[in-house]
Amino acid sequence: MSATFQWSGKTVKGTIESGELVANSKDDVIAQLKRRSIIPTIVTEKAAKTKFTLGGGVKDKDIVIFTRQFATMIDAGLPLVQGLEILSEQVENKTLGKTLTTIKSDVESGSTYADALKKHSRIFSDLYSNMVAAGEAGGILDTILNRLAQYIEKAMKLKKKVKGAMIYPIVVSSVAVLVIAVIMIFVVPTFAKMFTSMGGILPLPTRIVMAISHFIAGIGGLAVLCLIIAFIVALKQIRRTEKGKTMVDGFLLKLPIFGPLLNKVAVAKFTRTMGTLVSSGVPILDGLEITAKTSGNKVVELAIMGVRKAVSEGKTLAEPLSKAKVFPPMVTHMIAVGESTGALDAMLSKIADFYDDEVDNAVTNLTSMMEPMLMVFLGGSVGFIVIAMYLPIFRLITLIK
Repeated sequence: MSATFQWSGKTVKGTIESGELVANSKDDVIAQLKRRSIIPTIVTEKAAKTKFTLGGGVKDKDIVIFTRQFATMIDAGLPLVQGLEILSEQVENKTLGKTLTTIKSDVESGSTYADALKKHSRIFSDLYSNMVAAGEAGGILDTILNRLAQYIEKAMKLKKKVKGAMIYPIVVSSVAVLVIAVIMIFVVPTFAKMFTSMGGILPLPTRIVMAISHFIAGIGGLAVLCLIIAFIVALKQIRRTEKGKTMVDGFLLKLPIFGPLLNKVAVAKFTRTMGTLVSSGVPILDGLEITAKTSGNKVVELAIMGVRKAVSEGKTLAEPLSKAKVFPPMVTHMIAVGESTGALDAMLSKIADFYDDEVDNAVTNLTSMMEPMLMVFLGGSVGFIVIAMYLPIFRLITLIK
């Protein structure tokens, strides 16, 4: 059965390339890459997209509750299989319950808990299963599970902040556009008929508003709507390619208002994930690979993979990070201090906490800045339309007097 594999490798010219291939196995991907004169460094199977079911998917909140409960059971000395059996019956999410039953059967058959989790990558990420593997090897599974729960909770909080920053201006802008469209399509034409029947030369603002209304209410509005839909579809198609995704994500990072916010989110996510993995005993190269996959931005992912390559060649973590344009100098300096003092995990956690606060402040500032701008836009647009429509009436009243 064929599957999609993500790969990263080195060309004969020494450059790093990455992409996706559909093949029957990992060996087939390696063979295809070698035929293209690419030496593969990473080949991993891409997680399948979660399909919609009547029971719903598994949310981060479900994973957090399960992880905390399981950590308590392990800490209390309850056997692994018994804990999984109890939780599979207790969890509210039916999909998670069935998955835990399958994992329990795999563990009973002799698999490690981490190996059983890896079979369900749609629910339990690579970060989750790798940290569990480190916890099993070190005999500190309960501690690792608590760290995982804390990590997921903080990641959820960060995601909520970013969504809040994006949703507010989108909702207000949509309402503003909808209000103006309704006025232009239904209200202005009524005034236009009345002014046409009156005759005479209309004021310039009135003529501008009537021309825009005629354009939107006619074929022009439909053409604009089709162009918007075509743009969204084209953007989705572009993002399906590696180059297109890199181009779009790079553009987003360079945006004047949202770019700095997205950069802070990327730094917070990188340091939080890397700090959690390092403190849990996951090897640094594996940690960088997992962090790159979970970055959510192709530019950041490529930067982290470049750092991983440099670290595999014997360099420190801070040195290649300083060359990557994604990470601010303060971050690389603090990581260098953490490496030299042997407290890299603690330093990464401190950076993550700092940037979490930075994201919080950026979201607050963005919201406070966007609110008056959007209100001015909506009020100014509606006010201009109203004045433009009443100018001929005022002139008529003056002539009558």
